[in-house]
Amino acid sequence: MPYKILEKKELGKSGVLFEIILSTPLIAKKAHAGNFILLRINETGERFPLTIADYDRDEGTITIVFQVVGKSTKQLSHLNIGDEILDVVGPLGNKIHIQKYEHPVILIGGGVGIAPIYPQAKELKEAGNTVICILGARNTDLLFWREKLRSVSDELIICTDDGTEGIKGVVTEPLKNIIIRRKISIVVAIGPLIMMKYVARTTDGSGDLPKVKTYASLNTIMIDGTGMCGGCRFTTVQGEIYHSCVDGPDVDAHMVDFDNLLNRATRFVDQEKESLEQYEDECRALNKFKNEGC
Repeated sequence: MPYKILEKKELGKSGVLFEIILSTPLIAKKAHAGNFILLRINETGERFPLTIADYDRDEGTITIVFQVVGKSTKQLSHLNIGDEILDVVGPLGNKIHIQKYEHPVILIGGGVGIAPIYPQAKELKEAGNTVICILGARNTDLLFWREKLRSVSDELIICTDDGTEGIKGVVTEPLKNIIIRRKISIVVAIGPLIMMKYVARTTDGSGDLPKVKTYASLNTIMIDGTGMCGGCRFTTVQGEIYHSCVDGPDVDAHMVDFDNLLNRATRFVDQEKESLEQYEDECRALNKFKNEGC
């Protein structure tokens, strides 16, 4: 059963961030914050995971947000309203930490990780929590969903590396300031591995700051998404091995050996680059007589 694209839009001004709304009635019926799906664009495409960024049970739709980084996301960005995706499997992933907490909760989204904190913020707010969201990006062109997140936040803080919007600096600076002055029940970080590593270091109680229960989403390292390929395995600081697709994707950030994970995260860079270059060459060859871009 193909899945139709109902809406598509470009996010920000970077030219690499896109939002797509898909008709997936059965998936939307069961979706929750933290879940992900597996996509296969066509019969020759690879399977790859994307986090569910929003869902509408009444309309039977889910929203995905992705950044163009390789062949498959490039192909996905070329699809338009009315086009169909061959396979969408989900919702996958474990139910997460949605409950009423005694103290405020902090959700941190970095880059494209801004999208998956939205359903978590929404469900945590519906559960009666005080929600603080911190958004981080390299610059203002890579920021999106500000008002969407503001609607489910008691406080919204924006950080950019270059200072083009909000606070100049990284997300751990406002995080430190908040946990110094008030008690926090949980912190959730979704974004680049390096960002989640330093969020975990900030909240692990090893310095002058109090320890705060922290979750990191390891969806970025998934490949197969079912626990069979082993590509998403990660090592804890105690040397235990887990798989983010079946044990997560949200996991206790303080148990993750992020240094090991960062080293392994680059293992397919050459293959991904080669695959993307081949796809772009084929695309240019097909379109050279139409004067169209790839």
